[in-house]
Amino acid sequence: MLGFARQSWLVLVLLGIAVGLLSHASPALWQPLPITGIDVPGLSELDRLMARFMIQHHVVGGALAVAKDGRLIYARGFGFSDKETNQSVQPDSLFRIASVSKPITAVAALKLYEEGKLDLNAKAFSLLSDLQPPPGASPDPRLQEITVRQLLQHASGLVRSGFGASRENIEAAHALGVTPPASSETIVRYGLTRPLDFAPGTRAGYSTLGYVALGRVLERVQERKYEEYVKQRVLAPAGVSRMQIGETLPHERISGEVRYYDAPGAPLAPSVYPPHSLLPRPYVFYLKGVESGGGWIASSIDLLRFVTTIDGQRPPALLKPETVALMTARPDRPDAVNAPVYFGMGWVIRQTNLGVEWQHNGSLIGARSLLVRRADGVAWAVLFNAEPSSDSMLAELDREISQILDRVKEWPTHDLFSQYP
Repeated sequence: MLGFARQSWLVLVLLGIAVGLLSHASPALWQPLPITGIDVPGLSELDRLMARFMIQHHVVGGALAVAKDGRLIYARGFGFSDKETNQSVQPDSLFRIASVSKPITAVAALKLYEEGKLDLNAKAFSLLSDLQPPPGASPDPRLQEITVRQLLQHASGLVRSGFGASRENIEAAHALGVTPPASSETIVRYGLTRPLDFAPGTRAGYSTLGYVALGRVLERVQERKYEEYVKQRVLAPAGVSRMQIGETLPHERISGEVRYYDAPGAPLAPSVYPPHSLLPRPYVFYLKGVESGGGWIASSIDLLRFVTTIDGQRPPALLKPETVALMTARPDRPDAVNAPVYFGMGWVIRQTNLGVEWQHNGSLIGARSLLVRRADGVAWAVLFNAEPSSDSMLAELDREISQILDRVKEWPTHDLFSQYP
């Protein structure tokens, strides 16, 4: 039976002693951790796991949601959305999702492909012929070989950076003679000045810049703004209404969005906005400049609405079965032929004994995200609003969440999606 208390408190002192995490911790870490949402007794091990990880990695706030066969069976908030005002994270709190934005962009591109409006083998920069590099630049001639498919599969050779951080963004704006912050189009134009890391299609190399360019391709094909198209054709059919491209500054947070926290003692950085005064580093990243590669904000619940609708596990299906197969297919390249993990279109793909698993993580200063869709109908999304003490946090958490869910003998039959509009 579900406990419908909207707020509960988990006392972590004994847990901390048991796992040896708090013996040398600061007094603040000995305080109770707020946990919000509906208690699901059969999945209480997830509560303890999240609490332990957040203490261990000094994370201020987080949210975890789990779905099974298209039903939302678990959704809880942990810690603080704003520690200065003592506000707790809610199950549907909004977070920056960073590179988990890329699967959203990929699904939008594949919808256009299904509709016959986008050729995956089209030369991407022929479609972007109006975006020219700064005067005097000598673009890599191999840019003209890059296809839409290669952008989707991180096989373009474009450099990894998305130029969203303030110093890079300001550099791009100045190179093009515009006032910072640099728009996504300015960032693509500036990116054309960099030599490719490798010949297009020869191997994979992760590139946020490639997804920023892909968003501009979608705009040219659809003749409307990227965010507008994604909301109308991808998110609305999935029942998602609160997701949007995020803002940069603290006062620009929208209703329900968390505050973001850097590591203790981290240096300040110049604002992307003139006169470039110093700010905490989470607030110098210009999300609108990298919208299609890392700019969305979302709740963990809405990420599960999205991922369970892609293939119709939760109707209506966003993509046809053959398009989903194309999205997750192994690329025909030497580096992917025998790889246990590879880049599909918008996803990191893992072949398991049960079938294909899709996942993607995201990282910005002050934000971490992970979205997983397993072959057995289980999916989860986890979001954090602080810089963790270890870069391995998400990988460790992914493994332990999976192990807990593997031990479930009887899945809850409820569906909590209706609890969260």
